Amino acid sequence: MSNRGRGFDRGRGRGDFRGGAGGGGGGRGSPDSFRGRGGPPPPFRGGDRGGRGSFDRGGPRGRGGPPRARGGVFMRGQRADIDPRIADNSDKALVASFQAPRARTDRDSMPFRPDFGTDGREIKLRTNFFPVKVPKGPLYEYDVAITPVAGTAIRRVKRRIYQLAEQTSAWQQAGMVGRVAHDSSAKLIAAHILPQPLTIRVPFYDEEETAPPQTGGKEYTLTVKFIQEINTGSLMSYLEGQPQYRNYDILPIISALNIILAATPGRTGIMVGRNRYFFRSAAQPYKLGGGLEAWKGFYSSVRPAHKQLMINVNVCTTAFYTPGNLADAMMAFRDLSFGARMDAFCRGVRVKTRHLGYRKTVKKLAHHTAKSYSFDTPEYKRITVQDYFKRKYNIDLRYPDLPLVDVGGQKTNYLPAEVCDILPDQPFRGKLTDEHTASMITVACQPPNVNGEAIVNQGLDNLGLRTAGPELQSFGVSIGPNMAVVPGRILPRPGVRYSSTNASIDDRASWNLRGVKFAVGARLDRWAVLVIKDGVPRDEFASAQDQELFNVVDGLRSMCNTSGMHVASNPSYAEAQLPRKNPSDPMRRSAIEAIRAALLKVKPKPDLILIMLVNGDKAVYEGLKHLCDVFLDVATIRKSSPQYFANVALKINMKMGGVNHKLDPNSGKWLAAAPTMVVGMDVTHPSPGSAKGTPSIAAVVASIDNHYAQYPASLEIQETKKEMITNLKVMMVDRIKLFQRKNKETLPERVLVYRDGVSEGQFDIAFRSFSTPKGPYRPKLTIIICGKRHHTRFYPTEEDTAAGDGNPRAGTVVDRGVTAVYDFDFFLQAHGGLQGTTRPTHYYVVHDEIGFKANELQGLTNSLSYILVSPAYYADVACERGRCYLRKLIHGYVGNGTTTSGSTAEEEVMNEAKRLWNNGVTKKNLKDTMFYL
Repeated sequence: MSNRGRGFDRGRGRGDFRGGAGGGGGGRGSPDSFRGRGGPPPPFRGGDRGGRGSFDRGGPRGRGGPPRARGGVFMRGQRADIDPRIADNSDKALVASFQAPRARTDRDSMPFRPDFGTDGREIKLRTNFFPVKVPKGPLYEYDVAITPVAGTAIRRVKRRIYQLAEQTSAWQQAGMVGRVAHDSSAKLIAAHILPQPLTIRVPFYDEEETAPPQTGGKEYTLTVKFIQEINTGSLMSYLEGQPQYRNYDILPIISALNIILAATPGRTGIMVGRNRYFFRSAAQPYKLGGGLEAWKGFYSSVRPAHKQLMINVNVCTTAFYTPGNLADAMMAFRDLSFGARMDAFCRGVRVKTRHLGYRKTVKKLAHHTAKSYSFDTPEYKRITVQDYFKRKYNIDLRYPDLPLVDVGGQKTNYLPAEVCDILPDQPFRGKLTDEHTASMITVACQPPNVNGEAIVNQGLDNLGLRTAGPELQSFGVSIGPNMAVVPGRILPRPGVRYSSTNASIDDRASWNLRGVKFAVGARLDRWAVLVIKDGVPRDEFASAQDQELFNVVDGLRSMCNTSGMHVASNPSYAEAQLPRKNPSDPMRRSAIEAIRAALLKVKPKPDLILIMLVNGDKAVYEGLKHLCDVFLDVATIRKSSPQYFANVALKINMKMGGVNHKLDPNSGKWLAAAPTMVVGMDVTHPSPGSAKGTPSIAAVVASIDNHYAQYPASLEIQETKKEMITNLKVMMVDRIKLFQRKNKETLPERVLVYRDGVSEGQFDIAFRSFSTPKGPYRPKLTIIICGKRHHTRFYPTEEDTAAGDGNPRAGTVVDRGVTAVYDFDFFLQAHGGLQGTTRPTHYYVVHDEIGFKANELQGLTNSLSYILVSPAYYADVACERGRCYLRKLIHGYVGNGTTTSGSTAEEEVMNEAKRLWNNGVTKKNLKDTMFYL
């Protein structure tokens, strides 16, 4: 399937904080005002997820941090006119000219956009896209091979080779100065034809050296080979929507232009991941503690839009090492958070040694200390590292009991960390601690007016987009200085009903829960309360017999019954006194064993356990979920505060199979027209620092009845870092069977899937399982990609179309101006954000047998967000629960010890993952419930 301009925002880079984190979640509620949204509060996930650590849906406020600016409308009071290319309605005329979607038999067919939406109040929005003037002439693409290959896998080395190559006479004689752009790797784009064959010899020396050595130095050769001529005229035909260019692959042009536009920031900034550049000058780095600091940077990427190529620019924040002594930084990192590993901090960091002044990369942390490790020397015979540094360099080591660091290449070279200084300007590529994550949120989550100003001022300047440098001038590329203005709409709020009353919904799409009865109240017959005592006596209950505890439990039961549940009996009470934290037990296995012992004494077995845990120890929380979900087959819910019962009641009702609220008949009429199953899917991958070979986790959730409020899940582990769901057939069969059982053997006639990265053929295989001699089972199938990991932001232009913090209002939808030229997509912000600059969800229809029109799909998606959050989000939360089961491997531990990434056989890691997974949540009590909430 050709690219056709879609999917540019679906990359899964490392966990940068991209200019705000609100706008994704519903269902979080505000416990102090009894306000709810769609479902229960999801867990905060922070940056744990492998490659998915961006904070798409908000999170708790960080600790400390710089003061957050006051939110408001960006460019308030300044005139905003919709881009002429849209204002003339030429995009509407183009869409009207498209042929009807092709038949189902064309597996490679993407549905054309059927029309543009019209429902809702029309508004104007600025968006962080700027027009790009495309060069008229062709571009010339070249491949660059570097020999010898040894040592060039390191990005820093390749970048240095290119820096030196640009200074050679051969580079100048080939006419390349200021007239080529490259990715400092294997691709080069030229504004004119280069001589062939072309080789450039590069004597190599490091940045701290002034010249290559007289003898014995390294020399690299760059061989530049012509690949293809890239015709930009075809891109313009694509942007105009000419029918014959619908399947034209524009990726080579987009890739080439991204390389050209990266010429300036590639020299002046530090690239982290793809298209993200960080600058010390952009803002004073903020100290996060534990050896790290937060840097501000900017993202840029070229995107196609109707009649205009655009560049998407956004703010982003990521963690860098704080320059300073390595030993001090390692210990600060270790001491910041229980379980934090010094090895995870120092792996890959560049250092300069104090005693000899050379620069090295830390390969790993050793298992030896300066006091314990000895080696043979010509002058001192057998000697410890501690004594060697005293006798050889007259250095008295301050931390002789600290592990040594290995800075060797193929051979081991141990050094005391305290004789190493961390070099400046290095991004941290490991997994952030919870404390770092909380501080990063505070730094990164700035309101829309602040982020908008940063983009149009610092962003355009730092990225070299405001004033064209030599490369942009040579290629004839220029960038307009003003953000695009596009039309949007605020969709009407759907009607939401409880048992007998309508919900009163505010502008943030939340509503008051006080005094309402759930649409369907669940029954809770047997339950228990577990008091966990973990050394916080000031905040904990005295015991399981504490009268204050009884009062809290009575209050919760009263709230549940008042809300329409049936909670008749008194609970059983148990208490677990946890052993003190021990650095030799970072996963707190002994604490989980204490909890297991306490729960096994509870008779009869409860349907749900209310966990009274006041501290935020993730090791205890995740271990408890693993224990109860996988081994004990009992639902749990945590209550950390003695106040605020409403959100806990919401969760209990859903975990026990109840329905908190539903759409009124008018808002739910499309769903009621035919038996329909709504499906959410997600895959999460191992984090940086995980044991090499740690499997990915796939989740499939699906509705089971016409309330569209219960979404039980199937969870599976699969090959590491595989995005497609391996066992989708079995997972879908499980979901359809449950739907069938809950609906008097009726199968769904329509299946609506929200997901990224699935093949329509996988569904066909699953559907065949339900075929009968009377005929095949072929429900109408629609698959929608819903992406949150993109950089598109919208800024209201007027006060009365904005939320109080300057973000778009809940229900804001955009399908013109910055969407696909041919295909069916739209941006929707269904919920108000919690903080920062809200991020809409990007919906992209990749297969559509149901035959949606824009109003129908946009309205349905907005309505679904009111009764649950979104199906894909529930799948996301289910994946996070699965990570609790593999927490040991995700933290880098295998067997009884610690592993470093890549040091343990992947087969051993997978075998351990299967033992931890223990067949997943497949026992009778939890398998058909929303246990993952």
